[in-house]
Amino acid sequence: QKTSFHRSQTLDFKNGYAFSRLPREGVGGDTLFANQLSQDELDDLCTKGCTLTYGHVKRSAPSSFTPAFVAYDKKVLKFDAYFQEEVAISAEEHYRIRQVGIYYYLEDDSMCVIEPKVKNSGLVQGKLMRRHRVPKNEQGDYYHWKDLNLGIDLTMYGRTYRLVSCDSFTKVFLESQGIEVNPPEEMVSDPYTEQRRTPVQKPSVPASPDPFRQFLIYDTKVLRFYAVWDDSNCPFGDHHPCVIHYFLADDTVEVREVHRRNDGRDPFPVLMRRQRLPKIFADKNKNFPSCVLEITDHEVQEWYSPKDFAIGKTVTFLGRTFLIYDCDKFTQDFYREKYGITDFQPVDVNKKPIEKASKVIPPYNGFGIPEDSLQNCLSLFPKPPRKDIIKMLENNLKILRYQVALESPVPEDKNRRFILSYFLSDDTIGIYEPPVRNSGIPGGKYLKRTKVTKPGSTPENPVYYEPSDFTIGSTIEVFGHRFVITDADEYVLNYLERNAESFPEATVQSLRDHFHPQQVVVETASSGFPKKDLDDLIVEVQKELKLHHEPFNTRQFHESFHHFDTEGSGFLDKTRFLNVCDRFHVSTSTSLLKKLIDYCSCGEDKVNYRDFLLAFPS
Repeated sequence: QKTSFHRSQTLDFKNGYAFSRLPREGVGGDTLFANQLSQDELDDLCTKGCTLTYGHVKRSAPSSFTPAFVAYDKKVLKFDAYFQEEVAISAEEHYRIRQVGIYYYLEDDSMCVIEPKVKNSGLVQGKLMRRHRVPKNEQGDYYHWKDLNLGIDLTMYGRTYRLVSCDSFTKVFLESQGIEVNPPEEMVSDPYTEQRRTPVQKPSVPASPDPFRQFLIYDTKVLRFYAVWDDSNCPFGDHHPCVIHYFLADDTVEVREVHRRNDGRDPFPVLMRRQRLPKIFADKNKNFPSCVLEITDHEVQEWYSPKDFAIGKTVTFLGRTFLIYDCDKFTQDFYREKYGITDFQPVDVNKKPIEKASKVIPPYNGFGIPEDSLQNCLSLFPKPPRKDIIKMLENNLKILRYQVALESPVPEDKNRRFILSYFLSDDTIGIYEPPVRNSGIPGGKYLKRTKVTKPGSTPENPVYYEPSDFTIGSTIEVFGHRFVITDADEYVLNYLERNAESFPEATVQSLRDHFHPQQVVVETASSGFPKKDLDDLIVEVQKELKLHHEPFNTRQFHESFHHFDTEGSGFLDKTRFLNVCDRFHVSTSTSLLKKLIDYCSCGEDKVNYRDFLLAFPS
């Protein structure tokens, strides 16, 4: 008759701390006696024995316990299954069979579904369902290994899997747990995949040529023709040399333009890209706008083939006409073997050279030298005549000096003497007249440095004076003035003797006879003083320099005087002469040097430095 079975409260808080206390009432409010033992104390009394009489009771060892995650670690049940998937967007298949593997992990009763990946299948394959506990129904139950067997349909998340087989471990485990394993079934294959695996028999058409066989036979074999595209009818047209390539592998044609240096055209080598070129078009409606559409096979009646090409023939490609005039050796061998053609004589397409009108050079007008005046006839902007740089470098500072006298009926000109300088670097002549005191003639530059033609030479073929024309006693005509050579430097004789093979023997012998030693006539220096006295004075100066002057580079001393003598006259201003001596520390205050300078002076402001340099042999 009891209806209340509640238990009294034994948990409470005191001063903020939780503690437990003994129940004051029993179940249902029954009275508890104060000396009643608790359930733990009763259990303890039951297990205690009479230790005083029998000793401690030996307890049996507890049974060994192994948790499930340890016992079933790395133990997986594996089932082979498949499911059917509908295909609604393909006309070749209505459903698809997809083969999967279902894995059941015993350690935590989780499952996953994996589909093997097939290359180029176009499907998302791999892990179709991640590993987790799969719900079985809406009541919250999960699939267990007891629910798995062969030959059953397993529905997970709206997809039904048919289990057809399993591995040996799965079969042994299920049988050990008392489950009778059904016999395995045959795996169902996908019909569309089996259809794709069967070879498709292509219908063979023996009438048309096989392009693949043509490619294998004629790959990398090209016919090369040399042609000319005549575009001279158009404005600014010309003859364009081209190369036509015919590719035997696919019957395509390519045209390349041959460019030459400075031909004035843009460097685009490909004139027509590689393509099949139509030869004859089929009959079609004239109103059909074919000019804006691509050419198809049914619109062309005949394409260009190797039989349409030959030397001497003209072919028209896309409105351009080409004349074939030659071909290479491979092309000749190909036509000789296939078509029996043996005549490969090239056609001459070279244009005849245009005859150029000869230039008429007008006669020389007398201004400047003929070479310089000729440049005005050769170009609109005249350029200076080219100089022989090597000759200028080899003969730099090499000057042949002669003393000449003027032939003139005027009595005042009979005693005039001139210095003719011949510059070997550019074959020019300069004439200088040394000033003579109280002569009434100022002297100085008589003819600036220029080339002088021989009398009788024409402006078209000018002939200039050369060192071989200067002999002692010969007459030289310079722009209407006649000069007679009376003397020369010893350097002239030395130079001609060193280069005797380049000059006539008569010229060299003339100078040798002139410089024959111990002549009866008393010679005089260019300054007008007796040469014997000048030579004695030079000997005394040389002795004094050896005793009182430090040795120095006499070659540079000579070159300095020649450098300042731009006209090549052999005379310098007295001020510049003294500056050069001071630069090389040559004291001009001694009595002997003063006397030598007075002997070499010509007037008050000129000094003949050549006679002065005889005291300083290089």
